[in-house]
Amino acid sequence: MRKIKIAPSIMCADLLNLERDVRRLEKGGARLFHFDIMDGTFVPNIALGAGIVKAVRASTRHPLDTHLMIIHPEKYIRQFADAGSDIISIHAEATVHLDRALQAIKDAGARPAVALNPSTPLNSIRHVLDKTEVVLVMAVNPGFAGQAFIPGTVRKVADLRKMLQENGAERVEIEVDGCVNDRTIAMFLEAGANIFVGGTAGIFTKEGTDITASLSRLYANARSSLKDILRKGGAGSRKWWTQKN
Repeated sequence: MRKIKIAPSIMCADLLNLERDVRRLEKGGARLFHFDIMDGTFVPNIALGAGIVKAVRASTRHPLDTHLMIIHPEKYIRQFADAGSDIISIHAEATVHLDRALQAIKDAGARPAVALNPSTPLNSIRHVLDKTEVVLVMAVNPGFAGQAFIPGTVRKVADLRKMLQENGAERVEIEVDGCVNDRTIAMFLEAGANIFVGGTAGIFTKEGTDITASLSRLYANARSSLKDILRKGGAGSRKWWTQKN
């Protein structure tokens, strides 16, 4: 059966005590960790790199989800795969050879994923669904933690789930990145997403936050919301949630 997956954002963790935070997040239920890699060109910020991925790889056996917010991502796929990334997301807007780049991720031994900025239409990835295992929908304009939530992205996730069903690609998982909290995670679950990046809105809410407790609470509330949604017949289809992935 498919499961809700919440991937804490390593960018929001205490980088001086990273191993400690990884352990605390694992205690809170983390089974996936998210890395925002920014180059200062594709997005207006610079953050993290392959060295951080490699360091966390040495600290956990759980999958690492690497989101490349960089131009020409195809140049760095092998580097991040070798660092230990299990999922590599590249932006449809960042390369003119999206099909080739997704294949390169698979060839490097990672799960290929494609990311979309809020204003990027779904049709831009329709022809690469056969090469994609995850679609990451940005619910904020990328670049910094704490950006304003864009409500229209909930409809975008629902439209994406419908597009996947219509194209025989129901196996593809939908990930949401940006302003994930108790309220928005319920909305995106109902729209058809199952992977959520947890940052300052839901886990690392303020300095001194008990991140073990905040992640555990976010999971509990998400599972409760999903039960209610399935009872009402929402979240795409019960069949999708009961399939193995």
